[in-house]
Amino acid sequence: MIKLGILGTGGMALAHANAFNSIDGCKIVAACDIDSKRVNDFAAKHGIPEVYTDADEMLAQSDLDAVTIVTPDPFHHPLALKVIAAGKHILCEKPLALNHADALEMRDAAQKAGVINMVNFSYRNSSAIQKATELVAQGALGTIRHVHAYYHQSWLVHDYWGHWPTSPTWLWRLSKSHGSAGVINDIGIHILDFASMPLGSLASVHCRLKCFDKAEGNQIGEYKLDANDSAVITTEFTNGALGTIHTTRWAYPHKNSLRLDLYGDKASIEIDLNASSTELKINRILGRTAMEWETLDCGKTPTNFERFIKSIQTGVQDQPDFARGAEIQSVLDACHLSAENDKTIQIHS
Repeated sequence: MIKLGILGTGGMALAHANAFNSIDGCKIVAACDIDSKRVNDFAAKHGIPEVYTDADEMLAQSDLDAVTIVTPDPFHHPLALKVIAAGKHILCEKPLALNHADALEMRDAAQKAGVINMVNFSYRNSSAIQKATELVAQGALGTIRHVHAYYHQSWLVHDYWGHWPTSPTWLWRLSKSHGSAGVINDIGIHILDFASMPLGSLASVHCRLKCFDKAEGNQIGEYKLDANDSAVITTEFTNGALGTIHTTRWAYPHKNSLRLDLYGDKASIEIDLNASSTELKINRILGRTAMEWETLDCGKTPTNFERFIKSIQTGVQDQPDFARGAEIQSVLDACHLSAENDKTIQIHS
Protein backbone atom coordinates (compact mmCIF):
# COMPACT_ATOMS: atom_id res chain seq x y z
CA MET A 1 0.00 0.00 0.00
CA ILE A 2 1.45 3.35 -1.09
CA LYS A 3 0.80 5.88 1.70
CA LEU A 4 0.29 9.45 0.44
CA GLY A 5 0.33 12.88 2.00
CA ILE A 6 -1.31 15.88 0.37
CA LEU A 7 0.08 19.41 0.76
CA GLY A 8 -2.58 22.03 0.10
CA THR A 9 -6.31 21.36 0.38
CA GLY A 10 -7.79 24.08 -1.82
CA GLY A 11 -9.77 23.69 -5.04
CA MET A 12 -7.47 21.40 -7.05
CA ALA A 13 -6.90 19.12 -4.05
CA LEU A 14 -10.39 17.71 -4.59
CA ALA A 15 -9.34 16.32 -7.98
CA HIS A 16 -6.21 14.78 -6.45
CA ALA A 17 -8.12 13.18 -3.58
CA ASN A 18 -10.80 11.75 -5.86
CA ALA A 19 -8.22 10.42 -8.29
CA PHE A 20 -5.97 8.74 -5.74
CA ASN A 21 -8.92 7.32 -3.78
CA SER A 22 -10.05 5.54 -6.95
CA ILE A 23 -6.68 3.76 -7.43
CA ASP A 24 -6.08 0.38 -5.84
CA GLY A 25 -2.84 0.11 -3.90
CA CYS A 26 -2.67 3.65 -2.51
CA LYS A 27 -4.24 5.61 0.31
CA ILE A 28 -4.12 9.24 1.39
CA VAL A 29 -3.17 9.08 5.06
CA ALA A 30 -2.25 12.72 5.79
CA ALA A 31 -3.33 16.20 4.72
CA CYS A 32 -1.66 19.54 5.42
CA ASP A 33 -2.77 23.14 4.94
CA ILE A 34 -2.00 26.40 6.77
CA ASP A 35 -5.79 26.92 7.08
CA SER A 36 -6.84 24.71 10.00
CA LYS A 37 -10.56 24.69 9.20
CA ARG A 38 -9.99 23.97 5.53
CA VAL A 39 -7.68 21.03 6.13
CA ASN A 40 -9.90 19.54 8.84
CA ASP A 41 -12.98 19.82 6.62
CA PHE A 42 -11.07 18.29 3.72
CA ALA A 43 -9.75 15.40 5.82
CA ALA A 44 -13.21 14.65 7.21
CA LYS A 45 -14.74 14.65 3.72
CA HIS A 46 -12.15 12.24 2.31
CA GLY A 47 -11.57 10.04 5.33
CA ILE A 48 -7.96 11.15 5.88
CA PRO A 49 -6.82 10.20 9.39
CA GLU A 50 -3.90 12.62 9.94
CA VAL A 51 -4.20 16.42 9.80
CA TYR A 52 -1.36 18.96 9.90
CA THR A 53 -0.96 22.72 9.49
CA ASP A 54 2.83 22.55 9.09
CA ALA A 55 4.56 20.73 6.23
CA ASP A 56 7.70 20.03 8.26
CA GLU A 57 5.62 18.32 10.95
CA MET A 58 3.81 16.16 8.40
CA LEU A 59 7.07 15.06 6.78
CA ALA A 60 8.69 14.32 10.14
CA GLN A 61 5.78 12.60 11.87
CA SER A 62 3.72 10.82 9.20
CA ASP A 63 4.76 7.47 7.73
CA LEU A 64 4.59 8.47 4.06
CA ASP A 65 5.85 6.99 0.82
CA ALA A 66 4.87 9.93 -1.38
CA VAL A 67 3.50 13.46 -1.35
CA THR A 68 1.34 15.37 -3.82
CA ILE A 69 1.73 19.16 -3.82
CA VAL A 70 -1.42 21.15 -4.56
CA THR A 71 -0.50 24.51 -3.04
CA PRO A 72 -0.44 27.94 -4.75
CA ASP A 73 2.35 28.22 -7.32
CA PRO A 74 4.93 30.18 -5.26
CA PHE A 75 5.15 27.35 -2.71
CA HIS A 76 5.88 24.52 -5.16
CA HIS A 77 9.65 25.04 -5.15
CA PRO A 78 10.36 25.31 -1.40
CA LEU A 79 7.92 22.54 -0.46
CA ALA A 80 9.16 20.18 -3.17
CA LEU A 81 12.74 20.53 -1.95
CA LYS A 82 11.58 19.60 1.57
CA VAL A 83 9.65 16.59 0.28
CA ILE A 84 12.61 15.39 -1.76
CA ALA A 85 15.02 15.91 1.15
CA ALA A 86 12.72 13.71 3.22
CA GLY A 87 13.12 10.96 0.60
CA LYS A 88 9.49 10.94 -0.52
CA HIS A 89 8.26 10.37 -4.07
CA ILE A 90 6.60 13.51 -5.38
CA LEU A 91 3.82 14.66 -7.69
CA CYS A 92 3.58 18.43 -8.12
CA GLU A 93 0.87 20.55 -9.67
CA LYS A 94 1.82 22.73 -12.60
CA PRO A 95 3.72 24.97 -13.01
CA LEU A 96 6.66 23.16 -11.49
CA ALA A 97 8.14 26.50 -10.32
CA LEU A 98 7.99 30.22 -10.98
CA ASN A 99 11.17 30.25 -13.08
CA HIS A 100 13.54 27.92 -14.90
CA ALA A 101 16.33 28.13 -12.32
CA ASP A 102 14.04 26.93 -9.52
CA ALA A 103 12.61 24.20 -11.75
CA LEU A 104 16.13 22.96 -12.55
CA GLU A 105 16.95 22.85 -8.84
CA MET A 106 13.85 20.71 -8.26
CA ARG A 107 14.71 18.43 -11.18
CA ASP A 108 18.31 17.94 -10.04
CA ALA A 109 17.32 17.34 -6.41
CA ALA A 110 14.77 14.69 -7.37
CA GLN A 111 17.19 12.92 -9.69
CA LYS A 112 19.96 12.95 -7.09
CA ALA A 113 17.62 11.59 -4.40
CA GLY A 114 16.36 8.86 -6.73
CA VAL A 115 12.69 9.56 -6.01
CA ILE A 116 9.87 9.22 -8.53
CA ASN A 117 8.96 12.75 -9.66
CA MET A 118 6.08 13.93 -11.83
CA VAL A 119 4.31 17.18 -12.70
CA ASN A 120 0.57 17.16 -13.32
CA PHE A 121 0.15 18.26 -16.93
CA SER A 122 -3.44 17.07 -16.78
CA TYR A 123 -4.26 17.07 -20.50
CA ARG A 124 -1.88 14.16 -20.96
CA ASN A 125 -4.80 12.16 -19.54
CA SER A 126 -6.21 12.37 -23.07
CA SER A 127 -5.62 9.15 -25.01
CA ALA A 128 -5.80 11.21 -28.22
CA ILE A 129 -2.56 13.06 -27.46
CA GLN A 130 -0.90 9.82 -26.37
CA LYS A 131 -1.91 8.18 -29.69
CA ALA A 132 -0.74 11.19 -31.69
CA THR A 133 2.65 10.95 -30.00
CA GLU A 134 2.88 7.27 -30.95
CA LEU A 135 1.93 7.98 -34.58
CA VAL A 136 4.55 10.73 -34.88
CA ALA A 137 7.22 8.44 -33.38
CA GLN A 138 6.27 5.71 -35.86
CA GLY A 139 6.71 8.12 -38.79
CA ALA A 140 3.04 7.97 -39.79
CA LEU A 141 2.96 11.72 -40.41
CA GLY A 142 6.33 11.83 -42.14
CA THR A 143 8.19 15.08 -41.48
CA ILE A 144 6.02 17.58 -39.62
CA ARG A 145 6.24 21.04 -41.14
CA HIS A 146 3.63 23.07 -39.27
CA VAL A 147 1.85 23.06 -35.90
CA HIS A 148 -1.19 25.02 -34.79
CA ALA A 149 -2.52 24.89 -31.23
CA TYR A 150 -4.73 26.88 -28.90
CA TYR A 151 -6.24 26.83 -25.43
CA HIS A 152 -9.29 29.10 -25.24
CA GLN A 153 -11.38 30.18 -22.28
CA SER A 154 -13.82 33.09 -21.97
CA TRP A 155 -14.69 33.60 -18.30
CA LEU A 156 -13.80 37.29 -18.63
CA VAL A 157 -16.77 37.60 -20.98
CA HIS A 158 -19.45 35.52 -19.28
CA ASP A 159 -20.15 33.83 -15.97
CA TYR A 160 -20.17 30.06 -16.52
CA TRP A 161 -17.64 29.61 -13.64
CA GLY A 162 -18.92 32.53 -11.59
CA HIS A 163 -18.83 36.34 -11.75
CA TRP A 164 -15.07 36.99 -11.77
CA PRO A 165 -15.12 40.64 -10.49
CA THR A 166 -16.55 39.43 -7.16
CA SER A 167 -14.49 36.26 -6.69
CA PRO A 168 -10.92 36.04 -5.31
CA THR A 169 -10.72 32.62 -7.02
CA TRP A 170 -10.54 34.44 -10.36
CA LEU A 171 -9.27 37.87 -9.39
CA TRP A 172 -5.89 36.58 -8.21
CA ARG A 173 -5.30 35.10 -11.67
CA LEU A 174 -5.42 38.64 -13.08
CA SER A 175 -3.03 40.23 -10.59
CA LYS A 176 0.77 40.03 -10.56
CA SER A 177 0.98 41.06 -6.90
CA HIS A 178 -1.17 38.06 -5.97
CA GLY A 179 1.18 35.59 -7.63
CA SER A 180 -0.18 35.41 -11.16
CA ALA A 181 2.07 35.39 -14.22
CA GLY A 182 -1.00 35.63 -16.41
CA VAL A 183 -2.80 33.37 -18.82
CA ILE A 184 0.49 32.26 -20.39
CA ASN A 185 1.57 30.55 -17.16
CA ASP A 186 -1.87 29.52 -15.95
CA ILE A 187 -3.26 27.67 -18.99
CA GLY A 188 -0.67 28.48 -21.65
CA ILE A 189 1.61 26.02 -19.87
CA HIS A 190 -0.85 23.24 -20.74
CA ILE A 191 -1.01 24.01 -24.45
CA LEU A 192 2.78 24.36 -24.64
CA ASP A 193 3.16 20.86 -23.21
CA PHE A 194 0.29 19.51 -25.32
CA ALA A 195 1.58 20.99 -28.58
CA SER A 196 5.18 19.89 -28.11
CA MET A 197 4.54 16.43 -26.65
CA PRO A 198 4.18 14.63 -30.03
CA LEU A 199 6.82 16.58 -31.95
CA GLY A 200 9.50 17.38 -29.39
CA SER A 201 11.19 20.44 -27.98
CA LEU A 202 10.77 24.05 -29.03
CA ALA A 203 13.90 25.73 -30.36
CA SER A 204 12.73 29.37 -30.23
CA VAL A 205 9.72 31.54 -29.48
CA HIS A 206 8.48 35.00 -30.37
CA CYS A 207 5.70 35.92 -27.96
CA ARG A 208 3.21 38.78 -27.64
CA LEU A 209 1.45 39.17 -24.27
CA LYS A 210 -1.37 41.61 -23.64
CA CYS A 211 -3.48 42.70 -20.69
CA PHE A 212 -6.77 44.30 -21.77
CA ASP A 213 -8.71 46.85 -19.70
CA LYS A 214 -11.25 45.12 -17.47
CA ALA A 215 -12.32 47.60 -14.79
CA GLU A 216 -12.08 51.27 -13.84
CA GLY A 217 -8.41 51.97 -13.32
CA ASN A 218 -7.83 48.24 -13.79
CA GLN A 219 -8.25 47.81 -10.03
CA ILE A 220 -10.85 45.90 -8.02
CA GLY A 221 -10.31 46.23 -4.27
CA GLU A 222 -6.83 44.96 -3.43
CA TYR A 223 -6.41 43.40 -6.87
CA LYS A 224 -4.51 45.35 -9.52
CA LEU A 225 -5.52 43.75 -12.83
CA ASP A 226 -2.15 43.78 -14.56
CA ALA A 227 -1.41 40.12 -15.50
CA ASN A 228 -1.60 39.17 -19.18
CA ASP A 229 -4.90 37.67 -20.34
CA SER A 230 -4.00 36.90 -23.96
CA ALA A 231 -0.88 35.39 -25.54
CA VAL A 232 0.19 34.67 -29.09
CA ILE A 233 3.37 32.67 -29.74
CA THR A 234 5.14 31.90 -32.99
CA THR A 235 7.69 29.15 -32.59
CA GLU A 236 10.19 26.94 -34.34
CA PHE A 237 10.57 23.35 -33.17
CA THR A 238 13.89 21.56 -33.00
CA ASN A 239 12.95 19.53 -36.09
CA GLY A 240 12.54 22.79 -38.06
CA ALA A 241 8.72 22.89 -38.06
CA LEU A 242 7.04 26.25 -37.54
CA GLY A 243 4.11 26.70 -35.19
CA THR A 244 1.53 29.10 -33.85
CA ILE A 245 0.33 28.66 -30.28
CA HIS A 246 -2.14 30.98 -28.59
CA THR A 247 -4.23 31.24 -25.47
CA THR A 248 -6.74 33.73 -24.07
CA ARG A 249 -9.50 34.28 -21.53
CA TRP A 250 -11.59 36.23 -24.07
CA ALA A 251 -12.52 33.56 -26.66
CA TYR A 252 -16.30 33.55 -26.33
CA PRO A 253 -18.10 31.11 -26.44
CA HIS A 254 -15.24 28.68 -25.64
CA LYS A 255 -15.59 27.47 -22.06
CA ASN A 256 -12.43 25.35 -21.94
CA SER A 257 -11.21 24.38 -25.41
CA LEU A 258 -7.90 22.82 -26.48
CA ARG A 259 -7.02 22.03 -30.07
CA LEU A 260 -3.90 20.77 -31.82
CA ASP A 261 -3.25 20.42 -35.57
CA LEU A 262 -0.10 18.67 -36.83
CA TYR A 263 0.71 18.90 -40.55
CA GLY A 264 3.21 16.40 -41.96
CA ASP A 265 4.27 15.49 -45.49
CA LYS A 266 2.59 12.05 -45.19
CA ALA A 267 -0.44 12.83 -43.02
CA SER A 268 -2.08 15.44 -40.82
CA ILE A 269 -3.74 15.08 -37.40
CA GLU A 270 -6.44 17.09 -35.68
CA ILE A 271 -7.20 16.80 -31.95
CA ASP A 272 -10.11 18.79 -30.52
CA LEU A 273 -10.61 18.06 -26.83
CA ASN A 274 -13.84 20.02 -26.92
CA ALA A 275 -15.20 17.25 -29.13
CA SER A 276 -13.43 14.24 -27.60
CA SER A 277 -10.40 13.40 -25.48
CA THR A 278 -10.30 9.84 -26.82
CA GLU A 279 -10.56 10.42 -30.58
CA LEU A 280 -8.37 12.09 -33.18
CA LYS A 281 -8.78 12.72 -36.89
CA ILE A 282 -6.08 11.76 -39.38
CA ASN A 283 -5.85 12.57 -43.07
CA ARG A 284 -3.30 10.50 -44.98
CA ILE A 285 -1.70 11.41 -48.30
CA LEU A 286 -1.56 8.82 -51.08
CA GLY A 287 0.85 10.04 -53.73
CA ARG A 288 -0.31 13.61 -54.28
CA THR A 289 -3.89 12.93 -53.17
CA ALA A 290 -5.34 13.53 -49.72
CA MET A 291 -7.62 10.78 -48.48
CA GLU A 292 -10.83 11.35 -46.52
CA TRP A 293 -10.54 12.25 -42.85
CA GLU A 294 -10.47 9.14 -40.68
CA THR A 295 -11.51 9.16 -37.03
CA LEU A 296 -9.43 6.97 -34.73
CA ASP A 297 -10.76 5.71 -31.41
CA CYS A 298 -7.73 5.95 -29.12
CA GLY A 299 -9.23 4.00 -26.23
CA LYS A 300 -8.20 4.75 -22.65
CA THR A 301 -4.89 5.85 -21.21
CA PRO A 302 -3.69 5.88 -17.60
CA THR A 303 -4.06 9.20 -15.79
CA ASN A 304 -1.05 11.03 -14.40
CA PHE A 305 -2.14 9.86 -10.95
CA GLU A 306 -2.17 6.23 -12.08
CA ARG A 307 1.20 6.66 -13.80
CA PHE A 308 2.63 8.13 -10.60
CA ILE A 309 1.49 5.22 -8.42
CA LYS A 310 2.65 2.64 -10.95
CA SER A 311 6.05 4.33 -11.16
CA ILE A 312 6.42 4.06 -7.39
CA GLN A 313 5.37 0.42 -7.46
CA THR A 314 7.70 -0.55 -10.31
CA GLY A 315 10.55 1.88 -9.71
CA VAL A 316 10.37 2.94 -13.37
CA GLN A 317 10.08 6.71 -13.88
CA ASP A 318 7.17 7.69 -16.15
CA GLN A 319 6.30 10.98 -17.84
CA PRO A 320 5.78 13.87 -17.37
CA ASP A 321 8.69 14.15 -14.93
CA PHE A 322 10.38 17.17 -13.37
CA ALA A 323 12.78 17.35 -16.31
CA ARG A 324 9.78 17.93 -18.57
CA GLY A 325 8.37 20.46 -16.12
CA ALA A 326 11.67 22.35 -16.17
CA GLU A 327 11.77 22.22 -19.97
CA ILE A 328 8.32 23.82 -20.25
CA GLN A 329 9.29 26.38 -17.62
CA SER A 330 12.23 27.39 -19.82
CA VAL A 331 9.74 28.06 -22.62
CA LEU A 332 7.54 30.17 -20.33
CA ASP A 333 10.55 32.21 -19.21
CA ALA A 334 11.52 32.71 -22.86
CA CYS A 335 7.97 33.85 -23.70
CA HIS A 336 8.08 36.56 -21.03
CA LEU A 337 11.55 37.68 -22.14
CA SER A 338 10.42 37.77 -25.76
CA ALA A 339 7.34 39.84 -24.92
CA GLU A 340 9.41 42.31 -22.87
CA ASN A 341 11.96 42.81 -25.65
CA ASP A 342 9.83 42.12 -28.75
CA LYS A 343 12.32 39.65 -30.18
CA THR A 344 12.81 35.97 -30.85
CA ILE A 345 14.33 34.06 -27.95
CA GLN A 346 16.24 30.80 -28.28
CA ILE A 347 15.22 28.08 -25.82
CA HIS A 348 17.81 26.62 -23.46
CA SER A 349 16.40 23.70 -21.44
